[in-house]
Amino acid sequence: MTQAPGAGAQDEQDAARQTAQYLAASTMRLHDVPSRTDPAILAAELDRLNSAVRASAGNLSPYAQPADYPRALLQERDPTNDAAPGGAAVEMARGRASAGAPLTLAQAARQLASGETSAEQLVAQAIARATECQPSLNAFIEIWADKAMAQARAADAERARGKVRGPLHGIPLAHKDCFEIEGHAATIGSRARPAVRATGDARAIQLLNEAGAVTVGVLNLNEMVAGPTGQNPIFGDCCNALDPARISGGSSSGSGAAVASGAVFASLGSDTGGSIRLPASVHGLFGLKPTYGRISRGGCFPRAFSLDCAGPLARTAEDCAIVLQAVAGRDPEDPSSLDAAVPQYPALLDVAAEKSRVAVMSLAGKDACSPEIAAVFNDFAERAARLFGEVRVAGFPQLSACYAMGDIISKVEAATLHSQWMRANSQAYSQAVYSRTEPGLHVPAARYLEATMVRARILREFLAGPMADADILLCPTIPIPVPLRADADMEKKGSVFSVVTEITRLTRPFSYLGLPVLTMPIGLDSNGMPVGAQLIGRPLGEARLLAFAHQMSQA
Repeated sequence: MTQAPGAGAQDEQDAARQTAQYLAASTMRLHDVPSRTDPAILAAELDRLNSAVRASAGNLSPYAQPADYPRALLQERDPTNDAAPGGAAVEMARGRASAGAPLTLAQAARQLASGETSAEQLVAQAIARATECQPSLNAFIEIWADKAMAQARAADAERARGKVRGPLHGIPLAHKDCFEIEGHAATIGSRARPAVRATGDARAIQLLNEAGAVTVGVLNLNEMVAGPTGQNPIFGDCCNALDPARISGGSSSGSGAAVASGAVFASLGSDTGGSIRLPASVHGLFGLKPTYGRISRGGCFPRAFSLDCAGPLARTAEDCAIVLQAVAGRDPEDPSSLDAAVPQYPALLDVAAEKSRVAVMSLAGKDACSPEIAAVFNDFAERAARLFGEVRVAGFPQLSACYAMGDIISKVEAATLHSQWMRANSQAYSQAVYSRTEPGLHVPAARYLEATMVRARILREFLAGPMADADILLCPTIPIPVPLRADADMEKKGSVFSVVTEITRLTRPFSYLGLPVLTMPIGLDSNGMPVGAQLIGRPLGEARLLAFAHQMSQA
């Protein structure tokens, strides 16, 4: 029987309407959670995710399981990870600060070692700068002046007695307010979750403390570590340190603004789909999302436990290497932590990228960047070719599929955690974060399991595809110029999904793959704002990426 003209479209509309009606009723009926999202928008988002994952999962092996993935990370690791294992002294900075340029962490460490400055002086300067910038940037949730000064004086006293803990000894840092710090109730940028004072430190914070770092405060972020713009209706937006009218990136927005403003030398952020790389990129910083499991997640509030990574934002690749050195390694209390050697990252900066093969990601059609971003990126690729030899072009047809699978995992795991607070305190959430989380209540279990079961297979396909003849793959961090905050308002009705997708479409796929990714500044857009490039490596290839960025930034 011949179908009447337009019948297919009508059937689609009828199905969408029925799905929307079902979702409107089932959010409360099945989950006892009030729905705050337009059912039609919710249905469209679920249809997008469901269709993308169903089409991309393909035929499943009866023997595939999520546990294949961490094994694949270790089996496919970059050989530089096994070079120069930990134990040797960390090499100090080789240069002095340029006139007018802020000190890097490495340069400050050298001045501390030589006696040119003290921890007390550095921390006092950090507190003064943080306080000065707070009204315009809102980078901090809390500034701990008295506590930090006491820590600084203690660090100086230790140094005077001959006890030096390493290059971070006496260095002022501040971190995203999603890490447990003893005695502090992390806000996670939200009022929806009851405040709970931590009885101990997150593992990464503990390691920084042991390295002698001084924490001067905790930093603003997108609510519930969910958002790429720095927008936070609860604690106020965090503004870009280079142009407060523009987004600061997210969700580690305060980390980017605090480092770029000169308040601190480095910061720990967390990254589920770009939350370290985005604020680093829009501030002209270096930001490392390490291999999944390279840094402990212990005590770091999750968005999605299968994707989350903690990592540093800093002014140079060397500074990132110093922080990574302090916090990388196996944590027996974190089941996702990888049991792998930790190389001497700072000492490998001049050698780990030698003979590296470089490729650039082919981006066309819906994956293409704006022309001005593409022009800056192409110039960077040409500079890489002059330093490292031929740079080939590599395509990966599953890029958008990886985005969807990462999105499915993120939404389901977030909804599983947040449903308790959405049920008890739904109106305490901003509209954007609630709407981004709500679809996770309705994603079919089969789609979530497909995304986790095929993860190892797709990782191997990526390494055998675009990275078959490359050690480092280059890709823009954000495909558009840094937006104005008004143009990226996620609270505007119906805007949240399009805003998030446009900003994160080149970062989230690599979170799904779990590969190490370092963003570095490569130029400016037409508004004078930074443009960043992602350096993507093989599992545990952080040493190679840091060395490549270090050499490219000095060339």
